[in-house]
Amino acid sequence: MNFQLELHTQNHGSNIVFNNIIFQGYKVNIIERYKGKMNYKPQLTHVIFKVRTLDDHLLHTLDGHSRVKIKGDDLEAYKKKTSVFVLYKNRRLHTKENEYDYMHFVLSIILANYQLK
Repeated sequence: MNFQLELHTQNHGSNIVFNNIIFQGYKVNIIERYKGKMNYKPQLTHVIFKVRTLDDHLLHTLDGHSRVKIKGDDLEAYKKKTSVFVLYKNRRLHTKENEYDYMHFVLSIILANYQLK
């Protein structure tokens, strides 16, 4: 499966981090919100997923919402998947295996909540 990751794009001083996974027909916007200072042990509080077409039309979830907010066990699993990217962000030591693992986790959340055609 072809995909492109855009990781850790944010405005200077912001506690919101944007990640994207771009597929052939869709893109998944991942919004991470942190509390605390970003340069000193930030804590991830929640993650929001939005699925869009490539021409930026939002898709709705199975229950009619435009986003999925993960919490609980899913949030803890997400933290583990992204810890590789956070630890090695500047050194680029993460591997394709880490990227595929992250992408598969995100896809499992998306497929559980969206009806993709």
